[in-house]
Amino acid sequence: MLTLYAHPFSSYSQKALTALYENGIAFQWKMLESPDCEAWRELTAMWPVQRFPVLVDEGRVIPEASCIIEYLHLRHRGPVPLIPDDPDEALDVRTMDRFFDNYISTPQQKIVFDAIRVPQDRDPYGVAEARTMLEQAYAWLDEVMRGREWAAGDRFSLADCGAGPFLFYADWTHRIDARFANVHAYRARLLERPAFARAVDEARPYRSFFPLGAPDRD
Repeated sequence: MLTLYAHPFSSYSQKALTALYENGIAFQWKMLESPDCEAWRELTAMWPVQRFPVLVDEGRVIPEASCIIEYLHLRHRGPVPLIPDDPDEALDVRTMDRFFDNYISTPQQKIVFDAIRVPQDRDPYGVAEARTMLEQAYAWLDEVMRGREWAAGDRFSLADCGAGPFLFYADWTHRIDARFANVHAYRARLLERPAFARAVDEARPYRSFFPLGAPDRD
């Protein structure tokens, strides 16, 4: 059986979990509760970078959420193809996947990690840059989603697996302005998708961990 090292409140863990749930793929969950737990020691031995999620399949170690989803598509394909067979369509999916990773998740996490630091180590300039990047990303995405149901067209894909958790937490971190109506509508559709909704529900007990204060919504 597949083994996933992850934590339910982690956005990148939710990205991989959404793919697993979308296709009903069975797996054993190794909960990374703390650096002192057995699962964390196993993770460190396999992947000294100590970032998660990490998938293990018969001894093969696959780090990084996008790579995990690519691997599932190759080796454990389910009824919902998260990467199109057509190479041009697949490129569109991967392009949107990189957009959500680099221009939504990365600046969002910059703001969150800054909030965790002690005051003398904080980076207000970097946080301001991150907020600007999010505003630019929201504006671009709003135009892209005009007339689209999902990130790369009319089919749920790898890109949407990442868009779900990244937009979810980004709206908590740097509120998506009401003028970006297409982004709000897309975020709402993601929250209604059963696979991602399950990941959100599993993370609810950990909302007190959010350093900026989890809003009383979603």
